[in-house]
Amino acid sequence: MNNEKHRVRGENRHQKDGHERRDRGAKTFRRGRALTFLERMSLKRSALKKQLETPELQSINPILVGELKAIDMVISEFVQLFELYEFEEGEAVNSKTEDKEDSNEEKK
Repeated sequence: MNNEKHRVRGENRHQKDGHERRDRGAKTFRRGRALTFLERMSLKRSALKKQLETPELQSINPILVGELKAIDMVISEFVQLFELYEFEEGEAVNSKTEDKEDSNEEKK
């Protein structure tokens, strides 16, 4: 048998001479979709926070708190799984800004 004809596991027929494949396009596309999903989750989180402050929804406050904790858990796991740490840092800045705006409105 000729050893050159046998491919190493994981090697593609297009990978000749030890060159690595470059699939940057697909990674970028998937990353964009992951960031879009994360932004949606962030919007849902902010909607839940607003609902917590709504007097009409005080009767379901424990449910909203549970949903908020669940969304926070999903967001943190998603960030960790897809290594989107820059989004997490941006969210920390946004939440601090929201908290400052809320406290400024209460002072007025």
